[in-house]
Formats: sequence, C-alpha cells, structure tokens
Amino acid sequence: MQTFSWLIKVVLVGLLMLLVAGCSVTTREVGSDEKVIYDEGYHFSDKKAIVDDMATSLLTTYPLLRATDRPVLIVYGIANRTSEHISTSAMTDDMRQALLKSGRVRFVNKIQRSNIEQETSYQYGGNVAAETRIQKARQVGAKYMLTGTLRSIEKKQPRQFRLKKKTLMYYSLNMELTDLQTGLIEWADSTEVIREATKPFIGW
Repeated sequence: MQTFSWLIKVVLVGLLMLLVAGCSVTTREVGSDEKVIYDEGYHFSDKKAIVDDMATSLLTTYPLLRATDRPVLIVYGIANRTSEHISTSAMTDDMRQALLKSGRVRFVNKIQRSNIEQETSYQYGGNVAAETRIQKARQVGAKYMLTGTLRSIEKKQPRQFRLKKKTLMYYSLNMELTDLQTGLIEWADSTEVIREATKPFIGW
C-alpha cells in the first residue's frame, strides 16, 4: 500500500513538473524575412511579398515605365473585404516607401493635409515674417490615384471521419492606378497568397 501511495505521489509530481514547464514563457527574436507561421491566417510576412509584387509590377509597366517626369501619386487606401482585422494601411505605407526609394514617382501627403492647412494658417496669422511664409495655392496636384481591394476566401474539408482537418485560405489583393484627369484605369494588377493548414481535431 505504501509503495502504491509513493507511486501516485511520483506521478503527480511528474505531471506538475510537466504542467509548469508547459506554462513557462520563452522568447526569441524573429527576422522580418523569416516565416514563422502558426495557422492559415494572414501573416506579417505576407505583407512583404504582396508589397514587393505590386511595387515591381507598377514600376515595370506602363504608364510609370515610360514616365520621365516623376509623376505625382495619391494613395486612397486598400479596402479590406476580408473577415479579419488586417491593417491595409501598413501595405500602402510600405508600398509608398518602396516606390519613393525607386526615385521614379512622388506622392501627395494626403494624411497630413489638415496639418499643412493648420501650419499655413499660423504662418499667415501675423506671427511669421512675410518673406519666410510659404506661398498659398502652390501645392502640387496628383496625376494618378492608387487604390486597391483585399479579399479572402476560406475553404474547409467536408465533414467526414478523419484524425485531422484541413483549411485552405486564399488572399487576393487587386490594385489600380487611375488617371485623375481622364478617370481611366492606366494600370491594374493582382497578387495572391494561398495557405493550407492541417490541424488535429483534438489539441490545444
């Protein structure tokens, strides 16, 4: 009886140690180019692949391919049509940065327009020397408008007896460059990310 009681104590101690080890927290640094994917959902590395594809396509296709005057663009955002909370502004920020680094285009700073108006009003409020004030009505108008739409489709395996289930996620980004003078779409392209996840029915 004492041997059995001792054995139970050993088992309980062993289970407690496993539980404590499983609850401990470990961390490590992950490179921005490293893919550490836990499920089939949108991943931060997807943004880099999407931005690289779209920026390369835009710079190597008409009309930017033949442009010699560094045309001015304005970004009106990417509409999120997925069921997930995805920061599409992070995509446009990175894409604008990549395009600016190419030296081929310029961008209107749409986000800072209200701050520009505020600073302009201050400069003309009597506190700034006239010779140092910016000139009104000298802002540059955009020639092209960059927009896009992000969509997703989720496919799950039909219900049937198996130990694991599979889920397929499909993400598609469509982008357009519209000529603001004519309203014509001068460039359009899309890129996609397809990911399959296999999960056990029992687990945590």
